[in-house]
Amino acid sequence: MMNQADIDYAADTKQIEIGSESDEKTNPSSEVSETRLFQERLTVSSKDMELVKDYIDDLSLGEAISILATAAEYHQDDLNFASAIMDKIKLLLAGADAYGTDAETHEFDAKVEAALIKYFSPYPEVRSISLPEDAEVPIETYRSYLITIVWVIVGAGVNQFFSTRFPQITLTTDIMQLLIYLSGKAFDYLPAIGIRLFGKHHSLNPGPWSFQEQMFCTIAVNSGISIPYVTQANIIVQKLDIFYGSSWVTIGYQFLLVLSSQFMGFGFAGLMRRIAVYPVKALWPIVLPSLAMNRMLLSPKKKENINGWTISGYTFFFIVFAASFAWAWVPVYLFPALSQFDWMSWIAPNNFNLAAVTGIAMGMGINPVPSFDWSVIGYSSPLVIPFFSYINTFIGTALGTLIILATYYTNYRWTAYIPINTNTLVTNTMDSFDVSMVIGEDGKFDESLYQEYSPAFYSAGSLMYYGSLFALHPALLVWTGLNYGPFLKDTLFDFMKSLRDRSRSIYARFTDPFSQYMRRHKEVPDWWFLIVLTISFIFAVVCLTVYPTQTSVGGLILVIFINFVFLTPITLLNATTGMSLNLNLITELISGYMYPGNGNALMTLKAFGVMIDKQATTYISDQKAAHYSRIPPRAVFRGQIFATLISVIVSLGVLNWQMGHVSNFCSSEQVESFSCPNAWSFFSASIMFGILGPKKMFDGMYPILPWCFLIGALAVVPFIFAKKYCTRVFSSVHPILVLSGMTLFAPYNISYYIPGFYMSFAFMFFIRRRYLAWWEKYNYLLSSGLGAGLAFSVIIIFFAVQYHPKYVVWWGLNVLYSGVEGGEGQVSLLQVPEAGYFGPDPGSYP
Repeated sequence: MMNQADIDYAADTKQIEIGSESDEKTNPSSEVSETRLFQERLTVSSKDMELVKDYIDDLSLGEAISILATAAEYHQDDLNFASAIMDKIKLLLAGADAYGTDAETHEFDAKVEAALIKYFSPYPEVRSISLPEDAEVPIETYRSYLITIVWVIVGAGVNQFFSTRFPQITLTTDIMQLLIYLSGKAFDYLPAIGIRLFGKHHSLNPGPWSFQEQMFCTIAVNSGISIPYVTQANIIVQKLDIFYGSSWVTIGYQFLLVLSSQFMGFGFAGLMRRIAVYPVKALWPIVLPSLAMNRMLLSPKKKENINGWTISGYTFFFIVFAASFAWAWVPVYLFPALSQFDWMSWIAPNNFNLAAVTGIAMGMGINPVPSFDWSVIGYSSPLVIPFFSYINTFIGTALGTLIILATYYTNYRWTAYIPINTNTLVTNTMDSFDVSMVIGEDGKFDESLYQEYSPAFYSAGSLMYYGSLFALHPALLVWTGLNYGPFLKDTLFDFMKSLRDRSRSIYARFTDPFSQYMRRHKEVPDWWFLIVLTISFIFAVVCLTVYPTQTSVGGLILVIFINFVFLTPITLLNATTGMSLNLNLITELISGYMYPGNGNALMTLKAFGVMIDKQATTYISDQKAAHYSRIPPRAVFRGQIFATLISVIVSLGVLNWQMGHVSNFCSSEQVESFSCPNAWSFFSASIMFGILGPKKMFDGMYPILPWCFLIGALAVVPFIFAKKYCTRVFSSVHPILVLSGMTLFAPYNISYYIPGFYMSFAFMFFIRRRYLAWWEKYNYLLSSGLGAGLAFSVIIIFFAVQYHPKYVVWWGLNVLYSGVEGGEGQVSLLQVPEAGYFGPDPGSYP
């Protein structure tokens, strides 16, 4: 029997009235009625009920039961599928007696759940940002392309220009959506003038600015404002004299490298559509806030009372936006100590052990209240990532923190001589490692200089980062193969069938309402993607063979193959959990082993290793957003290709202007701080992995690290079997997410996850379960409003008081630079021995 608190709670939620008033009064069992009403309110909001009420009568009980049985089987291992809904479906399938109601109520409830699944979505997340039907409106209009062109040029230009500055400024997607919205609404005031072309009239104002046009522009602009990896790293490092100073890095080489690396990922996306766009399980949490924001801006606003809240989504968003914009001035500029709220270390500022354990800047960040800054609180996307995903990742970060402390305080591999969580390489005298000291006059690694100088030492935090990354990649392959093997096999066969039979629909295997709706539009044929892939590969081969990159085509093919192998696991992981992973480290390792002492080869292959999967994932996630928005696939394909091409041209133009006109560009003496931090990190990696090589770094200095590959591959196997035979205990355990949490470190620490955990528990677990209707309407708007307000505020702060610095000097700023946390006094647990060095003896370095 329900206790009084449960009954009061069910009455307070008032999300939906089930049946009629007379039904409740005449039900012989008030206990069963209250239980059923309480359970129903956990799974269906009044908004969802309103949207599918017209479909309920069209379903027979037999059809509803069949739909529910299929859903129960399909979602049995789906961690995004709420356990309350699954338990309810199982009771419905067991019959009215097991469900605990009369036959009429059982039939009605079965039809409600079946209608949501068949005509809408089984996920409240998706129902909160979409509609069962969207109006057919023009999408690829003159104004949508004009707005896309303008904001891609502006966004790509600004982001490229300031990507070389520290701190950098970025025009984010949240800001661009607002600018797109304002531009689109401005076109509503223009006269409906235009031209007739190919038998159709094309107007600058074909009607009110629509949600679909807004989403089309958002998707295209999002592709365009993402700065190419090579314009932040490769080209700068290869061309400038302060780095490699290669005179052959001409504009022709730059175009070939950028075009091939940017578009090769698009070619792989064709197969991924069947894996991570059309399947219902491919939720893609990261795209939902953008959809919610655009839906709020352009969908009709219906006044309703939700859990006592009557404020519209539109008003709620802009209140949150304004509050976030105003508050950001406090931790970002006026009171920086609130951003890095190191109150525990302030108790004893000169206590090294206290700083090492609780410190946010140099320690492990074990602090229950580490920040009041949304840039820190929202770092881990706590209002977007599903709670099961967040808690698994948080557990991994907590385990990593404990292991680092144990590693440090036992002085494993000399880590106690180094700051506990720095990402800086140091020498055996505790100085920063200077790579120029081990390079001869020919620009290559010199063993004799190395033996005279020092090995490169990693901190305990860096060892955890590399070790967990080494374990994560093979673990991901094994986990995906054992969990998704049959599904991937069927997908590959379906892809081959589509290549042989062009008349066969890509949506043939998918029966959900979004896929069925999208069948109205022309599909993007698989051969379009293959053409893009082929052209990109040709450009890459020309780039490698015409210019002296010292890189073989065989190396390129190997990197492409590795990207192909990892693309499916990475995409599935992102689609279901919101966690992203890149192949940066894997590419560095492979290139370092293949081309020892060759920095150019490593840089070139790294460009493809990083960008292929990144671009493929970007296209796939945007295609999912278009899927939810019912935008034609060919429109998305054209928009993304078009925007990316514009971005390439703009980025290269801006970068070459900077290299030719900004004095002391990328040097530490650059007066306006255009010091190119990304390029310097890239240059250091090219030395460490390309010149020194991973064999010397990992096999010699840290032999445990290569074993992490095997450890990761084997570690997931017990979880697979435990999940199969001990479902209740291990149903929510995700070892890949736990491992990913262990990669957070150096220089980040657990303080970047603790405040997010509070937010995730409150909104993604408690409020989602207890106040579903409120959560559906406001949660993603809250996330977007906080992010957009912060981003806009940071831009204003940057130009107003940081570009030409105007400091507010007081305790709230000075405290950050005092004590151990501020870099004063003791920096490591152990000091350099009397011999003047630690580690291996000189002349016998690995």
